[in-house]
Amino acid sequence: MKRITKYFSQENSVRGASLLLIVTLAISNMLGLLRDRFLAKNLSFSDLDIYFASFRVSDTLFNFLILGALVSAFLPIFTDFTTSRRTEEGFKLASIMINSSAIIMSLTAVIFYFIMPSVVGIIVPNFESARFNETVAYSRLLMITPIFFSVAYVIGGILNSYKRFFAYSLSPLLYNLSIIVGAVFLAPRYGITGVVYSVIAGSFLYFLILIPALIKIDFKYYFILRPKDETIKRITRLMIPRSVSLGASQILFTVFTSIGSTISVGAIAALNFANNIQTVPVVILGNSFATAVFPVLAKKISEGDNEGFSFYLNRAIRAIGFLMIPSSMVMILLRAQIVRLIIGTGKVDWDDTKMTALALGFFAVSLISQGLIPLLARAFFALKNTRLPMYSTIISVIVSIIFAYPLASNYSIVGLALAFSIGSFVQMFILFYSLLTKYPSVFNPKLVGAYLKILVISLLMALATWGTMHGMAGIVDMSRYWGVLTQVLVSCVAAIIVYLGINFLIGSEEIKWAFKRRINGGDEGSDRTKSGAEKRK
Repeated sequence: MKRITKYFSQENSVRGASLLLIVTLAISNMLGLLRDRFLAKNLSFSDLDIYFASFRVSDTLFNFLILGALVSAFLPIFTDFTTSRRTEEGFKLASIMINSSAIIMSLTAVIFYFIMPSVVGIIVPNFESARFNETVAYSRLLMITPIFFSVAYVIGGILNSYKRFFAYSLSPLLYNLSIIVGAVFLAPRYGITGVVYSVIAGSFLYFLILIPALIKIDFKYYFILRPKDETIKRITRLMIPRSVSLGASQILFTVFTSIGSTISVGAIAALNFANNIQTVPVVILGNSFATAVFPVLAKKISEGDNEGFSFYLNRAIRAIGFLMIPSSMVMILLRAQIVRLIIGTGKVDWDDTKMTALALGFFAVSLISQGLIPLLARAFFALKNTRLPMYSTIISVIVSIIFAYPLASNYSIVGLALAFSIGSFVQMFILFYSLLTKYPSVFNPKLVGAYLKILVISLLMALATWGTMHGMAGIVDMSRYWGVLTQVLVSCVAAIIVYLGINFLIGSEEIKWAFKRRINGGDEGSDRTKSGAEKRK
């Protein structure tokens, strides 16, 4: 027990915290896929349409009203208080945020309880009466979750500023485990209701696991609000760009849900499953690199070292391309097998699988842009520019919505995934072009050459993957789970051997950065011994 308590109270080093968060992030995403498998096993796609649609209101409101304030405004200001030894002021600010967030989300839940039928009518206009009423009921219940999440995110920010990451990293694991328990044990008997209550329980556990660590830092809680406090006004001003960005992204999937409800039964479920699957490499590979390089970019800007900023940003762009381009090709080639392995069970039929696989393939087209967007956005954050990422998000959402309606009319759910990918590429190009206007050295011949090299090697890898995939199909029983799993594993091994083997033979720099994690400045000293011209080759 003492050892467990120690994990909740001990301070983590920067390297240890990064490793802990990356590992738990990967585990959480794997649990998310396991969660989806059990949901697909015990609920029909018709029920899952209702389940996923019921999240749209609570998720959008939480992202727009709370998460933006916490991510972009509260955390840096609270950290300023603690680092300047104004601990009491910091605790009062945190208490104000806890109280304000809980009250805002509670009042919002009450208001939306009464207007939920009208809101849901916009989100799922084509649901028949019974499914519509269920969606309204579950949407009302799920409005409880942002109350717990809002308090939990404030506490998580406090713990992060004190470098206590252990409890924070466990929160999403407990949340997904709670839903898995509901999907396995409650869904067969109680249907969607059982899973929805497990979601609420998971949000409570997400909050509860943080309390012991909060107590260990001697946090002092104050029951205060102070809406006219200058610091609160400053947080409100700072939160707007980030809140708009997060809210816009949620609005996009709300529109997609509305369109999906007009396509066919199961379209909403298929879209959400495909999006959950394609998000895994983006979060684990793209976001982890963006997180790793952000402190270095911020440091270079604070030192006035524009050359160093461009140098490390160029490296990170190449490293993410090295990981995301082959991931995209593998996911496109093995999309049907991946979907069969994750959700091809229970009440899922072949039509559901095909619909999800098609959507996954068109989502996967934009893995490279989705991987680069977090990095490019953080580059602007390092430059203390939060507005351009906001504008790029708004434009990309508008573009996706404009394309979504005609594409969905002609190509069903595939059109929605394609519209998403188009918007993602638009956002990437806006961010990249805007950076180049001030830092043209980011885009140099070596970057172009690296991406052409990665593309050619990825195409060779794709040929090897395709050949292995079809070769294995004639050996294993593709009607069985273990046959499909064997085909996927052998094909992925072949892809890895070919891709890494060729890169190793030609002495690719990106392979070192991607797997030794030296992109974040670990080899800065050795690089600085070289001439500037040599470094920029």
